[in-house]
Amino acid sequence: MTPKDNFIHICNLTTSVMGLRKGSLSYKSRKTEVQIPRMVAAIIGRIEENISHSVIAEVLNRHRASVYHYEKTHQSNYAWEKYRDVFNKVYMAYTQIENSKKVFVDKYYMKEYLLKNGVKENEKNEVRIMLKSSRVGVVITTSYMDFSNQLENIKFALRDYKYEMEIL
Repeated sequence: MTPKDNFIHICNLTTSVMGLRKGSLSYKSRKTEVQIPRMVAAIIGRIEENISHSVIAEVLNRHRASVYHYEKTHQSNYAWEKYRDVFNKVYMAYTQIENSKKVFVDKYYMKEYLLKNGVKENEKNEVRIMLKSSRVGVVITTSYMDFSNQLENIKFALRDYKYEMEIL
């Protein structure tokens, strides 16, 4: 998945765990019920996924400096009981989901799995998609016309796997 997709997933998880409306972290609200989960999602994105400040800021509809501020004040905010409770609750849900995802250990098995689950390669070789799972990586070639279909097929096929995607 792309860093933006990963962070959107973290935001959706955060809103689900905290009982907020989906997408509410990007609202301009400064209410504590929204602000604390927003900060927690940003911190988890930075710490666990190493997502850039600009990507987090874009998804949260904030300025990049806000993400730097969240990161800088995390340690002192953690002493605050309300923040700590939200952080622990969301972080536990995040680690539980991430630990349940599988990884590939063989690139031949990974490519075979993808091809059996709807991903098709194209001989035109106009676009290459690099997929990495753990230390294993494969390249899927496709055309410009079929690119978006193949991305959807890849996301569907690897929904239970931990992977990274890069467009070459």
